[in-house]
Amino acid sequence: MTPNELSDRLWHFAARIGKVVDALPDTRLGRHVAGQLVRCGTAAPPNYDEGCAGESRADFIHKLSVALKELRESRGWLNFIIIARLLPAKKITALLDECEQLGKILGRSLVTAKGKPPSRGDLPDSPI
Repeated sequence: MTPNELSDRLWHFAARIGKVVDALPDTRLGRHVAGQLVRCGTAAPPNYDEGCAGESRADFIHKLSVALKELRESRGWLNFIIIARLLPAKKITALLDECEQLGKILGRSLVTAKGKPPSRGDLPDSPI
């Protein structure tokens, strides 16, 4: 999968999160979950895109780590929606599956990025 394809997939995920947020009940709990989910569920795509445009491998790794963290939080809130029966599980399971797939892809990308030796631009200035 190319970086552009992954970016598109993340943005489509965020759009689907928006639809779930809009479908949550207008209750105190529904509004709380909506607020949490809209923040974490829409944060992964811009962080991924920023990482791809990063100035260094360290910047790339940091931004991808943030994107992965936001996907993990999204997964938690999607599971909570099912557990609390705020929406029917059948409306959430496909999005939950996509969230898990995206998390695995970003996780593998991080392992790969962390495993490569630093490039010349990533080396600290020599003290000598």
